Amino acid sequence: MNPTSINVRTKSKVLEIAFEDKSFTLPFEFLRVYSPSAEVRGHGVGQEVLQTGHREVTLTALEPVGNYAVQPHFSDGHNSGIYTWEHLLWLGENQSRLWQEYLAKLQAAGFPGETGRDVTMLKAGKSCSSS
Repeated sequence: MNPTSINVRTKSKVLEIAFEDKSFTLPFEFLRVYSPSAEVRGHGVGQEVLQTGHREVTLTALEPVGNYAVQPHFSDGHNSGIYTWEHLLWLGENQSRLWQEYLAKLQAAGFPGETGRDVTMLKAGKSCSSS
């Protein structure tokens, strides 16, 4: 299912995406936290990396990837996630539950309230692109 429109709203820091029968407003922070990249998801179950410090992240670019996806470039330099239409639809349909799960993970990691949204990420080891 291809979107019928995509709009980047830099002032409100959201991506508006509409499909034939539904539309969603996805905050940049939410998109960054749920990036489909290996840097975020890891290379298998249990290798996910809890994302912190992205409350103020913005989009610096949004590039098309063929006819099936977009690749956001975030202000923190992250740009390796390819967001397929299916992934964006899934994020939109599950946004409320996913956000609550994210906040719960921050709490479980020892960040009181929503403080993890402001704490700079600590680099643990090398990233996928490091040699």
